[in-house]
Amino acid sequence: MQIYLDYSATTPPRPEAIAAMQTAMMQQWGNASSLHEWGNRAATMLERSRLQVASLINAATAESIIFTAGGSEANNLAIFGVANQVEAQANQVHRSHRQAAPFHLIISAVEHSAISEPARQLQARGWQITQLPVNAQGAVDPQQLRAALQPNTALVSIIYGQSEVGTLQPIVELGAIVQAHGARFHTDAVQVAGRLPIDVQQLPVDLLSLSSHKIYGPQGAGALYIRPGVALPSAIVFGGGQEQGLRSGTQAIPSVVGFGVAAELAAIEMPTETLRLIQLRDRLFALLADTPELLPTGDLRHRLPHHVSFCLPSTDITGKALVRQMNLAGIGISAGSACHSGQLNPSPILQAMGYGDRTAKTGIRLPLGKHTTAADIDWSALALKQILARTSAHRLPCLEGAV
Repeated sequence: MQIYLDYSATTPPRPEAIAAMQTAMMQQWGNASSLHEWGNRAATMLERSRLQVASLINAATAESIIFTAGGSEANNLAIFGVANQVEAQANQVHRSHRQAAPFHLIISAVEHSAISEPARQLQARGWQITQLPVNAQGAVDPQQLRAALQPNTALVSIIYGQSEVGTLQPIVELGAIVQAHGARFHTDAVQVAGRLPIDVQQLPVDLLSLSSHKIYGPQGAGALYIRPGVALPSAIVFGGGQEQGLRSGTQAIPSVVGFGVAAELAAIEMPTETLRLIQLRDRLFALLADTPELLPTGDLRHRLPHHVSFCLPSTDITGKALVRQMNLAGIGISAGSACHSGQLNPSPILQAMGYGDRTAKTGIRLPLGKHTTAADIDWSALALKQILARTSAHRLPCLEGAV
């Protein structure tokens, strides 16, 4: 028996998406930029997919969707695209005057590395970076965001749903604060899309990142939503000028088509699937509530519907070690920390939430998905309890190269 509980890392592509991709590879394989019939067929599929993805988040126009190679690229386009644009505008204005003052970027302390690493790059370029702290549940305080805003704040990027601990940020309140200030607001919604309703016509965001393989589409496809009326950011991939000049390169039609089908079906299934996942999520938390080694992490009320996560503060068991033991039992989970060259590093997310270095090495997550059943939940809870009972008194070392 094998049970997959790592749906925040990736999801299996659904058969409908695979079938659509196969059709695209066989019949719509033309270059969408070509003017002949083969190109027209590919372009038609491309724009249909754009409309399907736009509909998932209730975008007013399909043209607000820019396809990328994934959520990380969408995040990079948002951060570097805005940064390059405001730098270029400032250089033009100040060309014959004093040098432009450095710009300011605000992120949270619990961002995905596709946000935190670009922020570090901008800091090396002279940008001021503010990393907002979070509370013990991993949530940003809107008042701290308000206090952090400066006249030179160009962009704020706050993750919508945290992939390691499941916490949902108060995006509506945060976005309203940023927009009232006059800065741009971006959110990484990779974990939220397809699991909770997103209405960008109501949500106060200027840019929003999506990923195909988190919603049962293929890996290698993503999108950046740009609110109509917001000046387009600068391109970070140059060449043929595809995707409104923001993402050059011949579009991968099969991947985009699979993304579109997955988005359309996610929107249809969301009302029932989200409720089912919440029930299973809460069932797993309840079954493990009497396990003293496990401490739930993240906000248990304002939480991704599919997300279950713990740390083990009272044991010497590492998250990576527990992943290996569960894998031997046929159950796939993941740890929130990395093992490099035999050294287990504390999770920066758990550290930002106030956990000590030792406890921050023990984080695990068990995200659920459309193929998860109640029987899977019951069996996984039993297996996890048995493993903890058997190994809690012994340190399971993190082995170099272990998964």
